[in-house]
Amino acid sequence: MPTSTFIPASLDAAHFSSVEPLLQALLDRPVGSASQLEQWLIDRGELAAACGEAKANMYITMTCDTEDTAASAAFEKFITEVEPRLKPYAFELDKRFVELAAKFPMDAARYTVIQRDAKAEVELFREENIPLETELAQLGQKFEQLAGSLTVTFDGREQTLPQMARYQEQTDRSVREAAWRATAERRLKEVGGFNDIYDQMIVLRTKVAKNAGYKDYVGYAYKAKHRFDYTEKHCRDFHDGVEKAIVPLVRALDRERAKKLGVEPLRPWDLSVDVKGRGPLRPFSGGRELMGKSVAAMQSLDPRLATMLASMGDGSESRGARDGACLDLDSRKGKAPGGYQYMRDRSRKAFIFMNAAGLQKDVETMVHEAGHAFHSMLSQEEPLLEYRSSPIEFAEVASMSMELLSMRHLAAPGSFYHNNPTDFARATREQLKRSVHILPWIATIDAFQHWVYANPGHTRQQREQHWLSLDQRFGNAVSWSGIEQHRANLWQRQLHLFSHPFYYIEYGIAQLGALQLWLISLEQGEKTAVDYYTRALSLGGSKPLPDLFKAAGLEFDFGPTIISRLAERVQKELEKVAE
Repeated sequence: MPTSTFIPASLDAAHFSSVEPLLQALLDRPVGSASQLEQWLIDRGELAAACGEAKANMYITMTCDTEDTAASAAFEKFITEVEPRLKPYAFELDKRFVELAAKFPMDAARYTVIQRDAKAEVELFREENIPLETELAQLGQKFEQLAGSLTVTFDGREQTLPQMARYQEQTDRSVREAAWRATAERRLKEVGGFNDIYDQMIVLRTKVAKNAGYKDYVGYAYKAKHRFDYTEKHCRDFHDGVEKAIVPLVRALDRERAKKLGVEPLRPWDLSVDVKGRGPLRPFSGGRELMGKSVAAMQSLDPRLATMLASMGDGSESRGARDGACLDLDSRKGKAPGGYQYMRDRSRKAFIFMNAAGLQKDVETMVHEAGHAFHSMLSQEEPLLEYRSSPIEFAEVASMSMELLSMRHLAAPGSFYHNNPTDFARATREQLKRSVHILPWIATIDAFQHWVYANPGHTRQQREQHWLSLDQRFGNAVSWSGIEQHRANLWQRQLHLFSHPFYYIEYGIAQLGALQLWLISLEQGEKTAVDYYTRALSLGGSKPLPDLFKAAGLEFDFGPTIISRLAERVQKELEKVAE
C-alpha cells in the first residue's frame, strides 16, 4: 500500500483554518484511476487522523481533570467551532468517494467495508443536524462534568464515588450499608440534573433521526453505527437468551451468597463482600504497581503482549495526554468517572484512562483496556485510517477476551497473586462470575434504550416504571425494601446512555465471543487462543463483522442456544474453583 506525505508535520489540526485548505485540496484533486483513488483515501485518512488526535488529546486532558476550566473550554471550543465545520466537508468527501468508487471499481475484498460505511454516511447526512450534534456533544460534556464532580464525605474524608466502591468489600455489614447509602443519597441529589440532561438528549436525538427520514432514533442509530450484520430481532433474541440461561444462574448464585453470608434478605450492599468474611482483595497499591503487575501477567501469558503494554509507561503518570503520555490510572477528585482506551491516530499511540482504587475490579479494568490498546497497536500499520479500528462488537472482543485469557496469569511471578493461592482462587472465581453477571445488565441497558427511543414522548415516571420492569426481569435476587427510590434511578449510573447512545449491546455480543475464545484456550491451548486473538486483531476493521469473528475462531451468534452452552461451561468451571 502507498504511504502518505500529504499532512505537514507542523499541522495544528485543532484549528479549522489550518485544516480547511487540505480539505479543499482533497475535494479539488483530480482522480483518474483506482490507484489514484487509493492514494486519495489514504491521504484523506491521515488528515482525519490529525483532526481526531487533536480532539482526543483535548478530551483526555478534560476527563483527567474536569476542574481544569481551560481544558474544558478548549474541548468545548473544538466541538462547537471546529467539528461543525468539519462535518460538511466530511459529507462532501464521502460523497465524492462513493462517486469515484463507482467510476473506478476497486478490489471488493479490500474495499467493501469502507465503501459500505461511506455510503451509509452519505445517506444519513443532513446539514441541519450539525448544530443538533454540537448541542449533544455539549450535553455530553455537561454530563461528564456533573458525574465527575460527585464526592461524599465518608470515613473522615472526602472521596470520589469510584473510591467509595472499596467499602462494598468490607466485612462489616453496617459499614457496607452506610457507604452504599452515602453514595446512593449523593446520586439521588443529582437525579433531576441527570434527568434534565437525558431529556434534552432524547429530544435532540429524535429530531436528528426524523431529519434523516427515520420515524425514531432506533433505526437511525443502527445505520449510524453501521449495524449491517444484525437487527433489532437479534438483540431481542439476546435479551431472551440472557433471561432464560443467565438470569437463573445469577440468581442462584445470589441465593447461595445469601445463605453463606447468613443474611435474609440479600441487599444491594451484600453483592461484593467475601462470603467467608475475609477482607477485600487488595492486589495492588497505586497506578505504578498496577501497571507493573499487569505487565508481569502479560509476560506469563505471551511476551508479545507484555512488550506492547510496557511500551505505554510505568503507571505513575497523572497528566493526561500532555507530553505524549499514554496512561492516567489513579482515581482522584475532579477526574471523570469510568475507564477508556483512546487511540491517537496521527501519532498512533494508545492512551488508557481509568479510576484505580486498589481493587480487584481495577485489575479487570486494566487488562480490559490493555486489550483495546493491543487492538490499536496490532492494527496501527494499516494504511487506511478507517481500518485501524473495528466495529465495536469486535473491538470489545479484544478487551473482554483479555480479561479471561489473562485470568490464569494473575498469579505469575511479579503479578498480583504470586505465592497467594487463596486470593488467586478468589480473584479467579470473581472474574468467572463477572463474565456472566455482566450479561443481564447489558440486556437491561439495551432493552431500556430500545424502549426510550421508540417512545420518545414518555414521561420521567413512565421511564422509571419501565426501568423497574426491566430490573424485575433481569436484576439480582436482592431486596429493595425501603430504598425503592434508588432502584428506580440505577440507570443513571451508566454513562453510555448519555454519551454513547445504543452503545452497549456490543458488550454482550463481544462477551459471548470472549467466552468462546476462553473455551478455545481451555480446549486447544492458550497459544492457539492468543494466535487467533492477535491474527484477528491485526485485521482491524478491514473485514465485515462475521469475518472478524471467524478469523478469531468464533461463531458470530448471540442467540439463546450459544448463551446456554456458554453458561453451562462457566457454571462447570465455577464448581472447580474454591470459594
